[in-house]
Amino acid sequence: MINKQAKQNALKEFPVSVNLKLAALWSSFMFLYIYVDYLHLYMPNSLEDMLAGKVFVFDVSQAFLLASLVSVTIPALMIFLSVAMSANLNRWINIVVAIIYIPYTLFNLAGEAWIHMVFGALVEVAILLLIIRYAWKWPRLVVN
Repeated sequence: MINKQAKQNALKEFPVSVNLKLAALWSSFMFLYIYVDYLHLYMPNSLEDMLAGKVFVFDVSQAFLLASLVSVTIPALMIFLSVAMSANLNRWINIVVAIIYIPYTLFNLAGEAWIHMVFGALVEVAILLLIIRYAWKWPRLVVN
C-alpha cells in the first residue's frame, strides 16, 4: 500500500530538449553578465570614470558603445537562436560562441577585479563550459 501511494505521489519528470537547456544556460549567462556590470557601478570612482568618459583604459566613444552593445547582443540572441536553429547549426554555433566568450569573460577581470567580479566570471565560464558540453554531446539520429 505504501509503495502504491509513493508511486502516485511521485513527481513526474519530463525530458527537456538540448536546445531548451542551451537557451536556459544563455539566459543565466545574460543575467550574470548584466548584473556584474551593474554592480560595478557601486565600486568607488566608477561613476567618476564614466562621467570622465573612461571605461578601464578605453575612451567612451560611439565605437566603444557599439562594441559593448554587440558583446551583449550576441549572447542575448543565443537565447532565441538556441531554440530556433536546426540541431546541427545550433550545435556548432553554440560551441563557437561559447568558446569565444570564455577569454572575453576572463578579459573583463583585467584591471581592478573585485571578488564579485571574479565570482561572476567563474560562474559565467562554468555556464559557457556547460553550453559547450551540452552542444558537443547533442544526441545524433541513428540512420539504418
